[in-house]
Amino acid sequence: MSMQDPVADMLTRIRNAQSRNKPAVSMPASKLRKSIADLLVAEGYLTSAEVVEGENGKSVLNIELKYHQGQGVIAELKRYSRPGLRQYRSKDELPSVKKGLGVAIISTSKGLMSDRTARQAGIGGEVIALVS
Repeated sequence: MSMQDPVADMLTRIRNAQSRNKPAVSMPASKLRKSIADLLVAEGYLTSAEVVEGENGKSVLNIELKYHQGQGVIAELKRYSRPGLRQYRSKDELPSVKKGLGVAIISTSKGLMSDRTARQAGIGGEVIALVS
């Protein structure tokens, strides 16, 4: 059975693992998932993300979750755009998460970037997810 929305599956795996205080979570790897994980590492929401060779030659993305005083660093992780309803925004309409305390993950023509970086670059795109 094929997965309908791999990004939503990734976000759900991270939410579930963090709610159970797991140190890490693994999932099938893809370029998009790796890019999202790298962005979350750069923004300080995750400790690390690496792709390793799994069984049967399949690549696996291992994500190490980040905690502060026993609580997960990620308070909210929400899919914004979905396959049935894509959400595209211009540079002036990009969402601001928690008045700038959170991050919106934007897929642009220059690759994935945070909402702050996209505004500075002056480009819009598809709003993938909101993190706070």
